[in-house]
Amino acid sequence: MEEEWSIQGIEKIQPTAIKQIQSIVAKNRIGHAYIIEGANGTGKTKVMQFFVQLMFCENSTENVPCETCRNCKRLKSSNHLNIIQLEPDGQNIKRNQIDELIHEMSKTSIERGRKVYVIHEADRLNTSSSNTLLKFLEEPQSEITAILLTDKMHALLPTIRSRCQHIGLATMPQGVLKKKLMEEGITDSMASTVSRMTNQVEEALILAKDEQFGLARKSVIKLVEASEKSVQHALMCIHEDFGPLLKEKESAEQVLDLLLFAYRDIVAIKATPLAVCTYPDMISFWKQIALQKTYEQLSKQLELILDAKQNLHRNMNRTLMMEQLMLNLQEGYSFV
Repeated sequence: MEEEWSIQGIEKIQPTAIKQIQSIVAKNRIGHAYIIEGANGTGKTKVMQFFVQLMFCENSTENVPCETCRNCKRLKSSNHLNIIQLEPDGQNIKRNQIDELIHEMSKTSIERGRKVYVIHEADRLNTSSSNTLLKFLEEPQSEITAILLTDKMHALLPTIRSRCQHIGLATMPQGVLKKKLMEEGITDSMASTVSRMTNQVEEALILAKDEQFGLARKSVIKLVEASEKSVQHALMCIHEDFGPLLKEKESAEQVLDLLLFAYRDIVAIKATPLAVCTYPDMISFWKQIALQKTYEQLSKQLELILDAKQNLHRNMNRTLMMEQLMLNLQEGYSFV
């Protein structure tokens, strides 16, 4: 990779995965292939960097890379000849990329010791490149280690998965993500909302600064307030505020997600007044609603919103879908 390696703090974000890696290296049981799986934003690249650096470090202490030895410095500047990293070329990782990788791995290296190759977004291997890689994995060499990074492990060939050890990453705790966002100047209320929508810092920052997302958030709050007054108010709100938000399926799904989180907040507040909410700026109003509704009613409303999300993928008219949802939320019955 072109950027410097940065492994600081990964032990706190992914302690279980790091302990697994430390145990592998400490016992000198480094295998020939690993899959590091985790959602976007969980630190897959940093975990990989920790693993590689620990393998190559000449002076690790307490099973942590020293970051000052010759190998650590070369790794951090992406200048170690025994490390090859591969990323998709366009939409896929193509066979010629894997052919070239295998050729490089099979050559006698100037450097002594282990060689490592890293495949980023390994789920984007196409059929031909997957089969070529599989043949290489089926004939492991003791001094070569593969590390495949993915957030869609199910998309890899089962035969590739079976030949790799699995290192699974936990999702980033919402509190950690929210803190990172607030350090970037995002307000508490917006950080609370976007940290529910995604687990990735970069994506969360984009959402938080996106005008349409901000509009969707305000409109959903207004819709909940209107629906608590009457179904007529809710229908009027849809016609006045939701036209642009329902034009695209993706933005309509975002609206339903935001609505779902609003009602989940109300359930959480009903269970405990100190609940962590997606809309902390609305807690006072959520408490009023929670006092007026039973758990059964709230559960039914959550179910209706989930039903609407399913209907969204059946190409229904999205405005009519939202109108029907408002009627159902008031009257308590589902629709087909």
